[in-house]
Amino acid sequence: MMPSILLQTIIVPALVALVILLFRYQLGRKAGWVAVTGLVYTTFLLITALMEIYRGDPIQETYQILTNPDISINLLADGLSIAIALICNLLCLALCTYSIKYIDHRIEILYSHLSEKEQVNYFTSFFYLLLPFPVGFMGVSFASDLVLMYFFLEVLTLFLFFLMAYFGYQDRVKVAVMCFIWGVFSALFFLGGVVIIYAQVGSFQMDQIHLLSGDPLAFWVILLVLIGFFAKLAIVPLHVWMPWVHAEHPTCIAGLLAVYANIAAYIIVRMLVLPLWDDFQVFGPPIMIFSVITMIYGSLLTLAQTDMKRIPACSTISQSAYSMLGIGALTAASIEGGLFFFMSHIMGKTVFFSACGLVVYTTHIRNIKKLGGLATKMPITALLFLSGGMMLAGIPPFSSFAAEVVMFAGIFERGDNFGLILGIIGLLAILLSITYAVHFTRVIFFGPIPEKLAQDDHIKDPPWIMAAPLIIIVLVSAFLGLYPSLVMDLFEPVISGALGNM
Repeated sequence: MMPSILLQTIIVPALVALVILLFRYQLGRKAGWVAVTGLVYTTFLLITALMEIYRGDPIQETYQILTNPDISINLLADGLSIAIALICNLLCLALCTYSIKYIDHRIEILYSHLSEKEQVNYFTSFFYLLLPFPVGFMGVSFASDLVLMYFFLEVLTLFLFFLMAYFGYQDRVKVAVMCFIWGVFSALFFLGGVVIIYAQVGSFQMDQIHLLSGDPLAFWVILLVLIGFFAKLAIVPLHVWMPWVHAEHPTCIAGLLAVYANIAAYIIVRMLVLPLWDDFQVFGPPIMIFSVITMIYGSLLTLAQTDMKRIPACSTISQSAYSMLGIGALTAASIEGGLFFFMSHIMGKTVFFSACGLVVYTTHIRNIKKLGGLATKMPITALLFLSGGMMLAGIPPFSSFAAEVVMFAGIFERGDNFGLILGIIGLLAILLSITYAVHFTRVIFFGPIPEKLAQDDHIKDPPWIMAAPLIIIVLVSAFLGLYPSLVMDLFEPVISGALGNM
C-alpha cells in the first residue's frame, strides 16, 4: 500500500490549491482541470484504501508534531470513515468538473465589466477556494483527534464564506455572513463539549471518550454537541439559516454544502453514540421527535416554494432529519441505515440541486411559474432532475431506498410503541418527499411550454462536461441501491462491533 495514504488525501488538494493560487495567470482557464486532476488522484487513493480495509484491518497513521507538549496528527480509516470519505471525495470531483463551465458563466454575469485578466483571477480563485472542501471532508472523516476535527470543521466554514461572498446570488455577502455566523455558532458548541471531555479524560483522542461514560458531565457534553450540530443539520427550530444560505450560494457547490451540513450525523455517531452509548440513551426519544417534526415541516415548506433554487434548499431541511431519526432510534440497524441514508442524501442532493442549476444556467429564470414543458428542449436535464428527486424520495433502485429499508427495520426493532408510532409517521413523511419530487418535475418539465421559451434557441441541454458528472453520481447511487451490502459490510463491523462490546 502507498505510504501516508490518508495524509495524502488531505495534503494533495491543499497543495493543488496552492499551485493554482501561485500560478493562476499562467494556468488561466486550465485551473479547473488542474483541480480535477488532483481530485482524480485522491479518489484513486481512497479506492486503494477501501480495498485494503476490505481485506483486513483499519488504516491508522500518526504524525508527531511536538513531543513536549505531546501534539500529533492521528488519522484513522475504518469501514465507516472510508465509505463516507470516498463518497464525499467523489462528489467533490463531480462538482469540480461541473463547475468548469458553470463558474465561467457565473463570472460573465457578475464580473463582465472587468478585464480578462481580472476575470481569470476570479475563475482561478473559485478553484483554489473549492479545494479546501475535500481537505475538510477528508480531515473530518479520518481525524481521530477532537482538536483536529474542530480545525477541519472551521476550514469548511471559512472557505464556504468566501465562495458565497464572491460567487453567490442575491445579497451574497449578507448571506455569506449569515452562514459564517451559524457555522461558528455550531463549532463553538462543539468546542465546548471538547473542552469538557479534555478536562475529565485528559485527552483529545476519540478512542478515549469512552472513559467519560457514566460521568454526570457526559450529559452536558452530549447536549452541547447536539445543539451545535442540530444547527448545522437544520433541525427545527435551528433551521432558519438553511433556506437563505442554500438558495443563494453558487449552485455548483450545492452538493458540497449538503455534505457540510449533513456530515454532522457522522460526527455524532463517531463522537457520541458509540463511545457514550449508555449516556446517549436519554437523548434518543427527543432526537426522534425533533427529527419527525423536521421531516414533515421541511417537506411542506418545500411544496410551498416557487423559487427554483429554494426547492432543494428547503428539501435539505427535511432530508437531513431522516439520518437523525435513524440515529435517535439507537439500534445498530437504524444507525447503519441512518448513515447510509446520509450518503444517499448527499448524492441525491448533488444531482437534484445541480439539475436545478442547469435550468437556471440555461433559462436565467428562478420562478417556476414562468417555466414548463422544458423536457422537450432539455430531456437530459429533465431526466437528471427526476432522478435527483427519486434519489431523495427513496425510490428504487437508488441507494436511499435500501438505506430507508435498513433504517426503518432498525426503528421497528426497538419493539416499543414509541418507536412504532414515530416510525410509521416517518414512513408517511416519505410520501411528502415523493409528492414534491413528482410535482416539481411535472410543473417545470412537462405541460405546455411558454411561448418565449419555445422560441429561444439557446434553451437546450447544457454541455456534457456539466451533465456527465451528474450521470455518474446517479449510476453510483443506483449501483449501491442494487448492492447495498457493499456499504453495510463496511458499516457493520464498526457500528455493530462497537455496540456488541458494550
